[in-house]
Amino acid sequence: MVVGGTSGIGLATARLLVETGEQVRVVARSEERLRRVAADLGGGTTWAVADVSDPDAVQAAVDGCVREHGRLDAVVTTAQPMAYGGVEQVPHDVLTQVVAVGVGGVGNLARSVMPVFRSQGGGSLVVVGSLLGEIAVPGMGAYCAAKWGQMALVRALQVETRRERGVHVSLVLPGAVDTPVYHLAGSYAGSAGSAPPPIVAPEQVAKACVRLLDHPRRAVHVGPGTLLTRTGFRMMPAIYDRLAGPLVAKVALRGPGVPDHPGNVFAPRPDGESERGGWTPDGRLRSGPGRRARWRRR
Repeated sequence: MVVGGTSGIGLATARLLVETGEQVRVVARSEERLRRVAADLGGGTTWAVADVSDPDAVQAAVDGCVREHGRLDAVVTTAQPMAYGGVEQVPHDVLTQVVAVGVGGVGNLARSVMPVFRSQGGGSLVVVGSLLGEIAVPGMGAYCAAKWGQMALVRALQVETRRERGVHVSLVLPGAVDTPVYHLAGSYAGSAGSAPPPIVAPEQVAKACVRLLDHPRRAVHVGPGTLLTRTGFRMMPAIYDRLAGPLVAKVALRGPGVPDHPGNVFAPRPDGESERGGWTPDGRLRSGPGRRARWRRR
């Protein structure tokens, strides 16, 4: 079961699993988008509508999967909205929902799938976190809070299940990825967000997720520059703090000016979902087929 499987890393993961012959159930918030994705993936792909912040919806999706497929061997979750803006700028309900999906969503999944895994004698839960679960970035406090909390919850799960034979919990921590998340994000920072280079393809993260199903590990980092960034944050905090603000303004919030809006935090935007977001590895946005990539600036 791939949660958040209609866009970005989730869609790339679902596609890779179908291509390797696995039976896949895709879970997301938009029925319209789910129908299109399932038809495109083929291979008997099934789907279920669920918001991971709703425990009853998660339980129904898991129960439906077991009923329809007979078992549930693995869950990969990539679900996570994003909202730009300082801690004082992001509205309470927006920040709360971003964290509810990132942290509460993993908790809801764990409560629903762990009993299934135990009854079957095993299973894997793979959570796609973020480099921002290990560092703090100004203007992205809501997302960082969700990912830091998510990482803590996953680590607790790993310790709690360490003696359970066949039950595995893994964490994937990518840097920037070429997905539509930056276009779909809410913003209270006065400008649209952009993908900060270096940027990796969603297929690269999907391969890491699928590899963990056969070879479980506690955590895997994906993308160049993640080690350097983490080291700077931990070992040179004074320098990091001095550079972080200007760098975020230059590379992460360089998009055009926009009014405050919640993006897809509260409701899906199926028209904006796709496997890729149109970003080049060096952080430029492709203008369209056959056109040269360009920088988006304010």
